[in-house]
Amino acid sequence: MLTNPLLRSVLVGAAGVIAGGLAIGGWSIGVERRRFTLRHEELAVLPQGSEPISILHLADFHLAPGQRKKQRFVQSLAELRPDLIVATGDNYGHKDALPHLAEMLEPFRGIPALSVFGSNDYFGPVLKNPFTYLLPKRPQPKRERDLDEAGLRRLLFDDLGWVDLTNRADIVSAGGLRIRAIGVDDPHIKMDRLPTAIEFLDAVSEDAEWDLTLGLVHAPYQRILTPYVANLDVDAIFAGHTHGGQVCLPDGRALVANCDIPLEQAGGLSTWPAGANEAPLHVSRGLGTSIYSPVRLFCPPEATLLRLVPRAVPHA
Repeated sequence: MLTNPLLRSVLVGAAGVIAGGLAIGGWSIGVERRRFTLRHEELAVLPQGSEPISILHLADFHLAPGQRKKQRFVQSLAELRPDLIVATGDNYGHKDALPHLAEMLEPFRGIPALSVFGSNDYFGPVLKNPFTYLLPKRPQPKRERDLDEAGLRRLLFDDLGWVDLTNRADIVSAGGLRIRAIGVDDPHIKMDRLPTAIEFLDAVSEDAEWDLTLGLVHAPYQRILTPYVANLDVDAIFAGHTHGGQVCLPDGRALVANCDIPLEQAGGLSTWPAGANEAPLHVSRGLGTSIYSPVRLFCPPEATLLRLVPRAVPHA
């Protein structure tokens, strides 16, 4: 029996801290990372007189075998009947995920979709010290691609008919509109080739008409966001990668973004200014985590349904 009041208080306090830590850890691992959420947003970016359209933004599945709840949630989103899907990469979360990904995406067959890849569409997850995200970046050893990139391309682009925007551009029809779109490969692993994508954009734009322009990128690095807005005058940008911070403060503020975007823009809808222009930027908080860091705190996994409506009539 403890008779020293100070020692007893210290031990009681320590026990409380440990119990609280275990509770938070249990919630973030066992509950919140599987608490899939659908967010709704509205963007006034369409030409005046246009009928509204809906875009379903999907990002960062990090899909692995056995993640049935995630698969069922994503499949249920097909019931929303979006006019367009925007997918911003990191589909794979395991080397054996391809058949599960095919099953999960089957309900979206026939819906127009735009896609760019992230690093985890080429490289499988590896065990990392999570504290490295809080430290200055260091050069990483070169890795060989170890995921079935060819199989993923066959599934998305050949079978489902999604449009490949990895360092490319195209014009698609969705919701009665002609949508011009440009995308790059993942800047986080320095595979972005914006000049190449702009060449495609110029080629598809020649003698063509379109109603709005979208920019896609997996990791929202400023070297892509700024020219999208300043030089290409996109109407909206879609990105992923950040997981919204994944582990956030109680008010949802991100502690890290894992790229050079300001932390306050690491998740959700904001505005990206560049020069005399600005455009809405939507950074998805994503639907998954690495199998080696299966934690989310104050940042549940999510998909977003964005309703695009006409711009307001300017005042005289």
